[in-house]
Amino acid sequence: MRISKAAFLFLFLLSSVRGDILGDYIRTDGVWILTRNKQSYKTNNEKECAEKCEAERNFNCRAFLFTRKKLQCLTLAENAKMSVMFASMDAVLYEKRIYLLECKRGTGKDYRGTEAKTWRGIPCQKWAEKIPHKPNYTPQKHPNAGLEENYCRNPDGDENGPWCYTTDPATRYDYCNIPECEDQITHTGEGPTAECMQCNGEDYHGEVSRTESGLQCQHWDAKEPHMHGFTLKHYPEKDLKMNYCRNPDGELRPWCFTTSPSKRWEYCKIPLCTTHPPVSGPGSQCLSGKGEDYRGRIAITESGNVCQRWNTQLPHKHGWIPDRYPCKGLEENYCRNPDGEKRPWCYTINSSVRWEYCTIPPCDGREQESADVPIQVPLTEECYRGKGQSYRGTTSITASGKKCQAWNSMFPHRHEKTPDKFPDADLRDNYCRNPDGDNSPWCFTTDPNTLWEYCNLKKCDDHTQEPIPNDSPATMTQDISPTTRTTSGQGLGQELETTESLSTQLSSNR
Repeated sequence: MRISKAAFLFLFLLSSVRGDILGDYIRTDGVWILTRNKQSYKTNNEKECAEKCEAERNFNCRAFLFTRKKLQCLTLAENAKMSVMFASMDAVLYEKRIYLLECKRGTGKDYRGTEAKTWRGIPCQKWAEKIPHKPNYTPQKHPNAGLEENYCRNPDGDENGPWCYTTDPATRYDYCNIPECEDQITHTGEGPTAECMQCNGEDYHGEVSRTESGLQCQHWDAKEPHMHGFTLKHYPEKDLKMNYCRNPDGELRPWCFTTSPSKRWEYCKIPLCTTHPPVSGPGSQCLSGKGEDYRGRIAITESGNVCQRWNTQLPHKHGWIPDRYPCKGLEENYCRNPDGEKRPWCYTINSSVRWEYCTIPPCDGREQESADVPIQVPLTEECYRGKGQSYRGTTSITASGKKCQAWNSMFPHRHEKTPDKFPDADLRDNYCRNPDGDNSPWCFTTDPNTLWEYCNLKKCDDHTQEPIPNDSPATMTQDISPTTRTTSGQGLGQELETTESLSTQLSSNR
């Protein structure tokens, strides 16, 4: 597969400017890679794991693996291009973009692509081998130069760009034909990209149909290779046509499911328009529809709690940061609906109440409709047996007090645990269930920053409150991101534990 070079460069530079550490990485859900050089850490989330990778001193960290249930972080000296990759349900792989680029910047001293032949087409000699040429530049002498396999590199900063020793005994070394990143143009499949988006691209209706790494988008009406609930029938106003990149759920920017079985979804490269975004209309002072365009100044919830300011993280941490969502109207502590909820809401300054809906006067004078998903209606069995796979009660609150997301809903979290896919699991409404054989009943939460949690349930045998397992993510705070909850992978296999010695050597002639 050829990677979209300009897309990588654009987002690599963009991420450096915006300071989002995960922006320097490409994410792949549900995979594991075998690696010789690694370090294990205990972290709370992916961002902390990325910080460990950046600070790694035992080797040059090219990627990291994070498991949500065990909160395990593995920093890796290798990525999927250099090692064997296989499925592992609970793992998430993050690979540094710089090591996936197939174009060069400047002299290409930081080029880490996989081109392995000279401009004349002669295969390169492996940097660690001594036949047919005895090299002066080796992985042992220059451990930070990326001298893996027989890939073209520029360890000495040659102004002509990346080169390699050749497998031709008559030609010691030669230069490689690595294109300049700045000269690349991203294509959608029909022509060069010449479109742009306003705000977070929720109104984008262009025809870009490839992700930022160059993967082809899956058609919205297709169910392979990824099952999902985003269809034109269910979201008629979101323009889910063909396989064009869209933002139907209020994400940071347009995205799509991909045609790669190992990459469920990815953002698309849509440049920001140079013109200013439109201003909300005069009708936004009252409730119309779900109130997504409401821009009034009500800052009290329906139960009387004062709203927390959107630009603060106290008392509740969250991902709805005004700078990241410039067109959501997240000013002061006013009630808003940035995520397509039933109606405007806000986080509260009450530490025991994370968020609540607000009472906004309707534009047509009618009363607001109540949410059609129950908060908690304990009518039947209030305990579970075994792992709770047979539990059919109506509890819909997690162990930390969060409200459960409806199983047939994709807000605020997209997932694959749907009633259609698990017909025997009784995934009704937003009731706690255990469709995947976890430790106990659980649910996705309506908190955009918490993907899922175990539920507030007792075991039938002793009727005592069970403690939350040590690997529960109940206290994790995650960035808002389309993701899929999966269970822990089993039988990952034993990995090699050898570590290369890294020694700094002075440069020498070729």
